Amino acid sequence: MNQERLYKVLLGPHISEKATIIADDAQQVVFRVAKDATKPEIKQAVEQLFNVKVSDVNVLNAKGKTKRTARGLGKRSDVRKAYVCLAAGSEIDFLGGE
Repeated sequence: MNQERLYKVLLGPHISEKATIIADDAQQVVFRVAKDATKPEIKQAVEQLFNVKVSDVNVLNAKGKTKRTARGLGKRSDVRKAYVCLAAGSEIDFLGGE
């Protein structure tokens, strides 16, 4: 996979209460990924960009919720998320703390 595709696969970390609990307990990290990204592409992108070893990748498509607005109904965008399980001893620190 070329370098340009690596940066297009991972859109960013998914930060939520559930993602934080999973990161602390199960050594998993949650990313928002491109809609056409595959599990092998996600695994390779995380391993190369963060210099960690990935043991497993689970992917889900979260449908956007319908919301009411003053002008009628609107719909939030659909999101594809990847739950990346890191190998023992691997860690990703998004905050960059010491």
